[in-house]
Amino acid sequence: MTKILIVDDHELVRSGLRLLLELKSEFKVVAEASSGEEAVRICRKEAPDIVLMDVHMPGMGGLEATKQIVRLPESPRVICLSMHTQNPIPSKVMQMGGFGFITKSAEPEEMLICIQKVNAGQKYVAPEIAQQVALGKLELDDVNPFDHLSDRELEITMKLVQGIRVPEIANMLNISAKTVNTYRYRLFDKLNIHSDVELTHLAFRYKLIFSESL
Repeated sequence: MTKILIVDDHELVRSGLRLLLELKSEFKVVAEASSGEEAVRICRKEAPDIVLMDVHMPGMGGLEATKQIVRLPESPRVICLSMHTQNPIPSKVMQMGGFGFITKSAEPEEMLICIQKVNAGQKYVAPEIAQQVALGKLELDDVNPFDHLSDRELEITMKLVQGIRVPEIANMLNISAKTVNTYRYRLFDKLNIHSDVELTHLAFRYKLIFSESL
């Protein structure tokens, strides 16, 4: 039986995924988590086979949690879920060791197919996301500037646009506030901007975030 951990800061989403998975006798939901920090702790204790990981959550967030989980000795296979389908998020997830990326709006059948394929050792990216990534590489006239950020810069970007203060980000990522600011100004330079406000506007423009982060 495949052991699954569901990670999402919305209880309604977790409940919906649990109900879906309970329809299949091959899956067992061993735990739920509402944050990246909690997910990492549970993975160390329960060693699930698959983690369904929300990308955007308060605190550590799905990207950093994924990075830490795939480094564990008995690493679960992580499938990231998000309403955000634009690069660089899907590409970053796969580059850091994720096994799948699918939208929260996916049909139940597709969600189950994704989990089954990942459980069998295959990587899975939802077709519409794969198409967007492929097309994005061809549309050279409007290159997504966030593609040029490192994993850590992107993680800090996502927290800044959520309105999280530098000291809080430092605490979440176990680094100093000075280091966070170093990354902050480095990403400002790469994006050719000068403030958090400009960063937020740019994130909206390239659909890195929406009016409500899910």
